[in-house]
Amino acid sequence: MDWRQMVGDKLMSPQDAVKEVKSGDKVSVGFVNVTPFTLCQALYDRGSQLENVRIDHPAPLFPWIKPGEEGPFDLWDLYATVMDREMVNSGQVNYLPTARWRKGAIPDGFLQDPDVYMLPVSPPDRHGFCSFGPGVFFSPTYCKRSKTVIAEVHENFIRTGGENYVHISQIDRMCEAVQATGTFPVQPNTEEENLVTEVIGTLVATELVNDGDTLQLGIGTVASAMGAFLGDKADLGLHTEIITGGIADLVEQGVFTGKYKTLHPGKVVASAALIPIEEWPLIDGNPSYEFYEFGYIDDVRTLVQNDNLVAINNALMVDLTGQVASETIGPLVWTGVGGQTAFAIAANYSDGGRSVTVLPSSHMINGERVSRIVPALPEAAVVTVPRTLVDYVVTENGIATLRGKTTKQRMGELIAVAHPDLQSELRREARNLYGFDA
Repeated sequence: MDWRQMVGDKLMSPQDAVKEVKSGDKVSVGFVNVTPFTLCQALYDRGSQLENVRIDHPAPLFPWIKPGEEGPFDLWDLYATVMDREMVNSGQVNYLPTARWRKGAIPDGFLQDPDVYMLPVSPPDRHGFCSFGPGVFFSPTYCKRSKTVIAEVHENFIRTGGENYVHISQIDRMCEAVQATGTFPVQPNTEEENLVTEVIGTLVATELVNDGDTLQLGIGTVASAMGAFLGDKADLGLHTEIITGGIADLVEQGVFTGKYKTLHPGKVVASAALIPIEEWPLIDGNPSYEFYEFGYIDDVRTLVQNDNLVAINNALMVDLTGQVASETIGPLVWTGVGGQTAFAIAANYSDGGRSVTVLPSSHMINGERVSRIVPALPEAAVVTVPRTLVDYVVTENGIATLRGKTTKQRMGELIAVAHPDLQSELRREARNLYGFDA
């Protein structure tokens, strides 16, 4: 039976589907690579007919609010993107910092029982089950708690094990997607950035990752590229929020087997796959993959059950005591917490675990080289990972080992991995700020 016949009168146009949304309603939306663009556009186009509609859309890839624009939508976010970063920092978007993830729970401050949940799904199988495709996030809970569930159907969505499904009986309205779900816009790297990433990735893979470890790989320039440097490893496990490019190939090659995982052995466990669509067939229907709700994946109580958990995440900057800033540049919100704090905590409590922070030692601003290893974080900068949870900081100049080190020793380690041209200035500033030579 064709799936359209199976769903019957639930299938309608996107415009008719979003007529369910009324003024004053509270709407949650699938996020990142499962942003339902077709439904978002249809609802946005109804803006002139609506007032005071709250939209909870974490890490949005859809522009609900444009700079200087006043409309009916009150946007809430917990991970800024290029689509709303300017509006977050101008106060037009409500930004919710959170690092507390719990199995079966929606983040505190976000809608717990929305009027409407909009998401993308696959067509139903012969038993009536749709897949959430490349991203589960909070969909299982929202599909249970929302008064109305509206889904757009993507014929090419992948299917995995785990919690990656919803029955059509839980979906109230459906439409056919006319736009792909998309992914984060990425600026091309410079030649220097590519070289730096290669050196850092090689250092982490050769010095800090052991055969049989279970990895978490964050998103960002360096961490998300780690797959390119792990090909010589054996029997790695993966428990991560988001699968990044190249990992699926390593599963095929037998690098990631999960053989020694103490939780979900033999399985690649994640909440989403932020990978090129060309890699989707490697995951689709593959019994090695299990996708679960974000709250389960990032729950510290879950994570500490993984022995030898190695958390590898990016930073915007690190100060000389080891504090990691990954969300803000001074007071300006750049991204969000995601699971970085949770994974850093878990890696410190996992038997054999390690917390690894990766970043280029410097970057160019208006033609001037500026250190990303800084004497102190800028005023109003947010600490994403406290120094007490940072084991290693890796730049293209080496590995700074911080666990068990005094403040003075940490400064010496971090200055040693700063850009060589900027180390003398860092020593001077450290002496002025802290009163002793590092």
